[in-house]
Amino acid sequence: MSAHPVPFLDLKAINARERDALIAAFTRVLDSGWYVLGEEVAAFEREYAQYCGTQFAVGVGNGLDALTLSLRAYRELGRLQVGDEVIVPANTYIATILAISENGLTPVLVEPDLASCNLDAARIAPALTTTTRAILPVHLYGQTADMTAINAVAKEHGLIVIEDSAQAHGARHAGRRAGALGDASGHSFFPSKNFGALGDAGAVTTDDAQFAEVVRALRNYGSREKYVNDRQGVNSRLDELQAALLRVKLQRLDADNARRCAIAGRYLARIRHPAITLPVVTTGNEAVWHVFVVRTPNRAGLQQYLQKCGIGTLIHYPIPPHRQRAYSEWNVRSYPVTERIHAEVLSLPISPVLSDSDADAVITACNAWPG
Repeated sequence: MSAHPVPFLDLKAINARERDALIAAFTRVLDSGWYVLGEEVAAFEREYAQYCGTQFAVGVGNGLDALTLSLRAYRELGRLQVGDEVIVPANTYIATILAISENGLTPVLVEPDLASCNLDAARIAPALTTTTRAILPVHLYGQTADMTAINAVAKEHGLIVIEDSAQAHGARHAGRRAGALGDASGHSFFPSKNFGALGDAGAVTTDDAQFAEVVRALRNYGSREKYVNDRQGVNSRLDELQAALLRVKLQRLDADNARRCAIAGRYLARIRHPAITLPVVTTGNEAVWHVFVVRTPNRAGLQQYLQKCGIGTLIHYPIPPHRQRAYSEWNVRSYPVTERIHAEVLSLPISPVLSDSDADAVITACNAWPG
């Protein structure tokens, strides 16, 4: 057993490092007297767009809304219409699919690549039909999908590409950051993300000025001018407070990602067990290790053993979308690669505050597992 428990993720410790700066940001907002769509949101949008390498960022209420409003904006612009098909990885978190359904669009589940767990670009073309209009790749676990290949398919067939960058803040593909690899991208700043707020928050990034303006209106009751509503929008505005806190945390994001990479490198170099398959970073990608996911046929055995050793773990995710009650009409379908991933994956502790000794405890426990 480890000398002391190794938690899966210690958000309190992560945020404690910035306590004074976060309190100062809170105080700044409190004292401003302006709490919705003010200078903090505007500044954050500028700073995050610059970080991602896009022209625009639009702050919204959460990551699901970022995707939902992106698809809705393309409907408003006439580039999508009810019933159109959207390619999406079969092994994503259900939020990605919910955004498609919410817009009256048709999710088309496509299997991932087993090595990377990201959308298998080679499977996209065979899944296309005359009503396919978009691809929604998910940068799962902190590594971008193969956007070079995905964008090539999209260009050939005239498809929109919307990234789900919720788990990949700062990750790169061919030198460009997640969020700048498609036509638009949805971002989640849920507290457990690499770049997490202290509550729900999200953003949409794009280089398309017209699209950005539509998202800005949709997030605010369909209005760009007070009491003038041009569209049937919703209330999904990034809070001034969360924007201020995120501005503080953005300054540390690259350093935190570098620490995650160092821990991942330690795991990759030292975990050696015949029944544990380590993650793979594909060529041209720079992962940021939102989670460090191993695979094993005896997941329950490994998880129970690590728990006895004081090592916290989580499963991302235990049930694939096509087996959820929410999509009961899909329950009879079979996606073998997806089902294998969901049956075998286990996430080990990784965070910017995890010490080398804690990482070594994880390594020792994995290697000592009798399974």
